[in-house]
Amino acid sequence: MKETLLSNCERDFLLQAIAEKKRLDGRQTYDYRKMKITFGTDYGCCFVDLGKTRVMAQVSCELVAPKESRPNEGIMFFNIELSPMASPTFEQGRQSELSVKLNRQLERCLRNSKCIDTESLCVVSGEKVWKIRVDVHMLNHDGNLMDAASIAAITALCHFRRPDVGIQGDEVTVYSPEERDPIPLSIYHMPISVSFSFFQQGTFLLVDPCEREERVMDGLLMIAMNKHREICSIQSSGGIMLLKEQVMRCSKIASVKVSEITELLSKALENDRKARKEGGRCGFAESMPQERITALKIDETSVEMADVAEKARDIVHGAEAPPQMVPSPVVPVPGVGQVGQGLQNTWGLEEDDDDDDEEEEEEAEECDSSGEEQEEKDTKMDKERHEKDASRKGDVVEISDSEEEDVVVLHPETQVKTPKTAGPSSHQNGAATSKKRQKK
Repeated sequence: MKETLLSNCERDFLLQAIAEKKRLDGRQTYDYRKMKITFGTDYGCCFVDLGKTRVMAQVSCELVAPKESRPNEGIMFFNIELSPMASPTFEQGRQSELSVKLNRQLERCLRNSKCIDTESLCVVSGEKVWKIRVDVHMLNHDGNLMDAASIAAITALCHFRRPDVGIQGDEVTVYSPEERDPIPLSIYHMPISVSFSFFQQGTFLLVDPCEREERVMDGLLMIAMNKHREICSIQSSGGIMLLKEQVMRCSKIASVKVSEITELLSKALENDRKARKEGGRCGFAESMPQERITALKIDETSVEMADVAEKARDIVHGAEAPPQMVPSPVVPVPGVGQVGQGLQNTWGLEEDDDDDDEEEEEEAEECDSSGEEQEEKDTKMDKERHEKDASRKGDVVEISDSEEEDVVVLHPETQVKTPKTAGPSSHQNGAATSKKRQKK
């Protein structure tokens, strides 16, 4: 993931604040952020908090064959890992330019300065030596990773204890901590890196830049020095030209800061040694109640607990007494309980209302359709009636007085032929009357 660029407004604001000798977190020009050093459960595990920048260093060792050029010296190996957990701009499994630069600077600061006696790491000349590996993990990135990494690495090396070994002939025996006490490393001095950032081509100078200040800086100067004011390494980056007076001024500031950090480091090591000797809580067990496991921990909030008991009594006495009798549930219909105090249960009423509305709409549609069908039927029946009336205009209907037949319908167009056989008197009378009417 690419780094998010600063806007012009943010850049101008930061540069204007630096020109007025002001910083975002309220520090002065040469002030470091709050530093905290803690240790893990095992020897050689160290956590360093520099403001919001958090770094962990872990030291391990193993027996290996020495280098052919130096058969009587142990091996020092340093590795810096930029985890994506520290910043989204770091990629997993890929060494960036920043990682390579930090790794080289750490090797110059600790290995090339000869701060550790590598000859004391030799077990059998030319065959077995100790290989000391220092892994530095970035847990949170908020600027000035080099200073935090150098402090964590040298503190972890001072805190580390390697196993004791025994040699009998050609056999090398490594003893566990229960059998023999581990042996600390032989350290001559403690080099610590101090970073200086320059702005506007070296016009302004800041110590311990944060992440936003690093984005707008023009150059960076890193000086590794011990408390004896011996410069172990110096490196300039950014492509700015520094004067002799500026470098001398930075070295004087670095000597003061290194002495303060070394004193803090020594106190942290001494406190941890006393806690382990007395059998107190240390490392992981101590980190749990103080919430020091996570990278972004919560700050403790001060709470006034002086008059809590009196205030609680006043609140209890001033409150209303609870009712002694619990109201019985209301049963509006046998077999139905009511939810709440005097409230009607509305569970599923909305769905019932929706269902009722849908049923009403369906009934209305059915009524409309049935009404239309009924109207069509009525119109058809009226038409049929009119047609029948029109066809019956020429018909003659006579009601006879006979008891055998009530109604006889005769068509004037067709002549009714009487049968040869003699019928009843009613048929003869009807035929005679019809003939008389036709003659008329």
